[in-house]
Amino acid sequence: MSETHKEIENIAIIGGGQLGRMLTSPALELGFGVTVLDSVENSPAAQVGAHQILGKLTDLEAIDRLALNADVMTWEIEHIPSEYLITLVEQGANIEPSPSTLFMIQDKLRQKQFLQSVNIPVAPFNEGVNGDNFIGGGPYMIKTRRGGFDGRGNLKVDSLDDPLILKTFGDQEVYTEQIVAFEKEIAIIAARDKKGNISTYPAVETIHENNICHIVMSPVNVSPDILKQVNDIAEATLSHLHGAGIFAIEMFVVNGVVFVNEIAPRVHNSGHLTTEANVTPQFEQHIRAITGMSLGSTALKAPAAVMINILGKREEAFSLEGLDSVLALPDTHPHFYGKTPKVARKIGHITVLGNSIDEALATAKQARNSLSI
Repeated sequence: MSETHKEIENIAIIGGGQLGRMLTSPALELGFGVTVLDSVENSPAAQVGAHQILGKLTDLEAIDRLALNADVMTWEIEHIPSEYLITLVEQGANIEPSPSTLFMIQDKLRQKQFLQSVNIPVAPFNEGVNGDNFIGGGPYMIKTRRGGFDGRGNLKVDSLDDPLILKTFGDQEVYTEQIVAFEKEIAIIAARDKKGNISTYPAVETIHENNICHIVMSPVNVSPDILKQVNDIAEATLSHLHGAGIFAIEMFVVNGVVFVNEIAPRVHNSGHLTTEANVTPQFEQHIRAITGMSLGSTALKAPAAVMINILGKREEAFSLEGLDSVLALPDTHPHFYGKTPKVARKIGHITVLGNSIDEALATAKQARNSLSI
């Protein structure tokens, strides 16, 4: 046990949603106390044993209360006051990963500009609604610079004169990405400990529908050259991020070239399948990293794994009709988050292990179709 670990008893998490829930369970199992800040009473994290402070994630007084008895603080969501967290670090607070990294990535335009400045390849982009520097025309993706997630804050258009842009975003700060015809979307989860040691999980392929992650498959099926690009870019990207914890890097493969799409300095949807598929789940790995413990093995436990998200279809309570059929399938693992359903809201996921991607994917789709949500 490291000296850092000996000094840490209580972990604070800004956010108590599904990621906070999945961080709380391994933290408690490793002997830590957990307190979360969340605006929803009996949050998903509180349901599995976290103490909860009720308050908005942007409430500085609530964050102060959260930090009061915390030996280390982390987060499950990016939309929090990073500049205030930087001030807390300057005052001696232990916050991981570094809030300076959070500040850099929160503004997606600033994130793209930073990546470009350190020679990390990114798809073409421009500040504002501007296509002057693009080679070729649309389609384009207009994105809010701050606060967007799971397809919210994104608008696909064929022309930058489309009146829907102003109607959708009003006076919000936006930027423009030229949509690239990618062959695959890839994500890689990496962890860094307090000593700077880095461990990466095998890269995965992600499939999105309506800009929301739908399916994740591990390991990714790409050529050795593409896989080398992915790993080299992940290593280079991580060298410019600061602090301990989990970092997710999303990428596109375009004509044999890999671009970084977005970075998330937190546990991530593309890593949910690690709970069953890898020796050390990303959630336990994050707790290990921020508390000064050694990182665990990221090796796969099966030849293939597939995760499929469960999204809400209506704003009302759901039944688990069909769950028994899901549990009867081989190596199939459903997870529910204890969240009130809303349309397109992530309320759970299913992970399936198998001997091949095709086998695991077929079972995952069968499992999802068996559930009546």
